[in-house]
Amino acid sequence: MDTLSATLLLLTIMDPLGNVATFVAGLRPVPPEKRLRVIARELVIALVILVVFLFAGPWLLGLLHLKQEALFISGGIVLFLIALKMIFPPSRREADEPQIEPFIVPLATPMVAGPSVLATLLVLVSTQPEQKTRWLTALLIAWGITAAVLLFAPAISRVLKEKGSMAVERLMGMLLVMVAVQMFLNGIEHYLKN
Repeated sequence: MDTLSATLLLLTIMDPLGNVATFVAGLRPVPPEKRLRVIARELVIALVILVVFLFAGPWLLGLLHLKQEALFISGGIVLFLIALKMIFPPSRREADEPQIEPFIVPLATPMVAGPSVLATLLVLVSTQPEQKTRWLTALLIAWGITAAVLLFAPAISRVLKEKGSMAVERLMGMLLVMVAVQMFLNGIEHYLKN
């Protein structure tokens, strides 16, 4: 996988347009003049989590004695479940929304630095550990695009409206289903070969 493919994969999983509505809903308790600062803080926290995971992920795999095949299969399953939620989102109720300023959860993680992105980074680093610079570049580009979109989340939400946001999220979910199935099949193929 090259840098462009990895960037597109990570960007699809991060799903910035699909997360616009969630970000706007999570920021309701925050005063309007403070929202931009909170979004920026959450995005930086997410980037730190992702970079740490990119470099410490293989060590964690070794510590837990996990094989690469398990990573592919579990990553595919997690991606598939995330994709299903994107295609068939659960109903959002006002009662479920946080009434305090978000800090780390839910905006930094799992919205940006979610389990599917972390699993994908582990897969990338595990398959080609010598390409960490490439994966870091792909991560930074995908995060940069995500950050740009989410910093303008309130404005984008007004333009796309709810139906537009849902359409984009479902399209990203369909793409992610295909990536998840391929990751799962790669894991089974590696397992059967060994």
